[in-house]
Amino acid sequence: SKLQAGQQLKLECETNKDDSGVFWVRLDKNGTLHFIVFISSLSRTTFEGNMKTSTRFEAKKESKFYWLVVKSFTSQDEGKYFCLMNINQILYFSPGQPAFLPVATKATPATPAPTTQHGITEKDPCTKTPDPESSKEEDMNLFCNIFIWVPLAGACILLLIALAVTVVLCQQTRRRRCRCKR
Repeated sequence: SKLQAGQQLKLECETNKDDSGVFWVRLDKNGTLHFIVFISSLSRTTFEGNMKTSTRFEAKKESKFYWLVVKSFTSQDEGKYFCLMNINQILYFSPGQPAFLPVATKATPATPAPTTQHGITEKDPCTKTPDPESSKEEDMNLFCNIFIWVPLAGACILLLIALAVTVVLCQQTRRRRCRCKR
């Protein structure tokens, strides 16, 4: 169905790798990129102006999908929509999802049906997001590694110092004994 003014537009971004969240941006007709929202992997949203909510947009994360909803589509919302994410210092873009009103706009229906446009295909690099369990496991592994290796390294250093002190004392003791026997 064609996009109508006043209609709700729902966009999705699917990922399957560990990430820290997704940015939604819009490329307008003039080629300018507009930041819309950042959705964290815990489904926390930050809209333009560091706001938690928006009058024009809704955004959330469900399982491995990041959703962006344009509540009531107008001409100022036209453009190509992209989701992007940072994974291991590499920036991944989804394919652009075009959203434009028809050139000749007729009277819009009173209750337009919502439209869903699906984003990223399996071939797309942005199809890289997270199983929350694996990211928790990695966090736990990192914590465990720090918890185990840091004290272990400290213990090794103390043992080496103790060994060095023991060797020095033993050498001094031997010398004294030799002198005493004479």
